[in-house]
Amino acid sequence: MEGDVMDKLEAMATVCDFDPITGSIPATKVEITVSCRNLLDRDTFSKSDPLVVLYTQGVECKQWREFGRTEVIDNTLNPDFVRKYILDYFFEEKQNLRFDVYDIDSKSPDLAKHDFLGQVYCTLGEIVGSPASRLDKPLGGIPGKACGTIILSAEELGNCRDCATMKFCANKLDKKDFFGKSDPFMVFYRSNEDGTFTICHKTEVVKNTLNPLWQPFSIPVRALCNGDYDRTIKVEVYDWDRDGSHDFIGEFTTSYKELCRGQNQHNVYEVVNVKKKIKKKRYINSGTVSMLSFSVESEHTFLDYIKGG
Repeated sequence: MEGDVMDKLEAMATVCDFDPITGSIPATKVEITVSCRNLLDRDTFSKSDPLVVLYTQGVECKQWREFGRTEVIDNTLNPDFVRKYILDYFFEEKQNLRFDVYDIDSKSPDLAKHDFLGQVYCTLGEIVGSPASRLDKPLGGIPGKACGTIILSAEELGNCRDCATMKFCANKLDKKDFFGKSDPFMVFYRSNEDGTFTICHKTEVVKNTLNPLWQPFSIPVRALCNGDYDRTIKVEVYDWDRDGSHDFIGEFTTSYKELCRGQNQHNVYEVVNVKKKIKKKRYINSGTVSMLSFSVESEHTFLDYIKGG
């Protein structure tokens, strides 16, 4: 497995990357996306509210240190976490990782106060070296219990340091709530080479409206498309439900190249529900989403400031 990883990643390092002082090839930055399926349900009157904690192991002392946590997603046993882990991949090191899953029951940061849902051990090389750099592993850690599955996807990050700020609104979305209007939110995904999609942003929920105006949001361009401006970006629109069973309103696709154009007729999208389109002959769309503003700026590093005096 580690040999496959070397084959995949050696192409990332060139002769000019070689460090003559240490005699080593530098690390490449890898983004890890986490999803889970069929988690244990620990809540009595609703579903679990999962969070995943990543631990890394020291090379010499072998101690596990907390690296970071995903966000908490309410009422779901099949979470797709937006918050990523960005790790340095060292070509000739075995980098041990541990992912622990918890059901969060309060705002306490103390993990001992929350329900443990399972864990998995792997190496960073295992994830990168898996087919399409996607590793599916069963969660363990609770004797006699099937704890579900964790899905870990890796992608090498490009050098693009631009950050885009966008603002959207929607018009005449489908009404999904019986006693009121919909509570819409949008989920953005970037496409992968194997035809799958990776979640990269969720807007806030705008309550009780079919014509929502979402707050502007900023997102690194590499999170949206990793430097490939023609890469497909899929956007799904949902009606939020308290119990986590959000109703699908529809979807559309775009690209960073299109989004760059800002507010114009090209950035007005029909929100389409394919199932509804097949059933209803007169179906046109489930509303439209329009871009109201777009701007982009480069994030400068400390070295950029030094070079600029």
